[in-house]
Amino acid sequence: MPVIISKELPAVETLQKENIFALVKERASTQDIRPLKIVIVNLMPQKEATELQLLRLLSQSPIQLDIRLLKMRTHRAKTASNHHLDKFYQDFLKLQHENFDALIVTGAPVETMPFEKVDYWAELCEILKWSQKHCFSCLHICWGAQAGLFFHYGIEKYLYSQKLFGIYTQRVLTPHPLLRGFNDTFDCPQSRYTGIRLEAGECPELQHLDENAEIGSTIFVSKDQKNIFVLGHLEYETETLKEEFLRDLKKNLPTSMPLNYFEQNNPHGRIENTWRCSASLFFHNWINEIYQQTPYDLAELGQYVEEN
Repeated sequence: MPVIISKELPAVETLQKENIFALVKERASTQDIRPLKIVIVNLMPQKEATELQLLRLLSQSPIQLDIRLLKMRTHRAKTASNHHLDKFYQDFLKLQHENFDALIVTGAPVETMPFEKVDYWAELCEILKWSQKHCFSCLHICWGAQAGLFFHYGIEKYLYSQKLFGIYTQRVLTPHPLLRGFNDTFDCPQSRYTGIRLEAGECPELQHLDENAEIGSTIFVSKDQKNIFVLGHLEYETETLKEEFLRDLKKNLPTSMPLNYFEQNNPHGRIENTWRCSASLFFHNWINEIYQQTPYDLAELGQYVEEN
């Protein structure tokens, strides 16, 4: 089934060329089914690239999805055009009275800053608090995951001695609906300057789904299954780390070559995507779990949250 998006969103043309079914709102309104409503809080600087990455994965679900894009009213984007944001994004005040099946909070290039120093932190906290009653399931990615873990559980992030950058293999710890169909191990892109120290059992409200001897767990789920935290970037495309690497070099940042990424560690060499299947399966599983459990009438969501 398709994602439902504006026919003018730049991602539409690319998705159609890739034979990915993106349904425009005009056509969706004639179909007699209820799509899942998903709001994406896109905090990444390259807005259109992130939109495309997430829409590629979400569109592979057999469920029709109604996508909304949310921007921060307290932050002025430096790398996204105001025209694009004004045309395709809403701010929180315009949708805070609605209910959604799911929320996605992306990463953001503000990891080295204390949470409270981020100019939109207060607004993001308002959204995270709102999400617990107005969204059935909440997926937090990279810095968004660290922000969510701090807001909900008080778990602090810490600064690495150098950027965690490359493809890391994670071992599945325990069967979970989100990892249904996964191999015993899976690869996940990592690109971050900070991490968390959280041993299994240290926070009883969180379940660790995977582990790596060097970097620890990267996927955490709350015991009530409502909040999901993914420290890595399963949504990344094949060349996303390469683009980040070249961008860091251009800025003269002390970034090492991404590990386990370029063939023979040659930045001009071939890149083998070893995480695409896991990414597709993860998002498919997530959407399926929401579809099976979310109330048909979203007006009942608040009551459902209180009962569970």
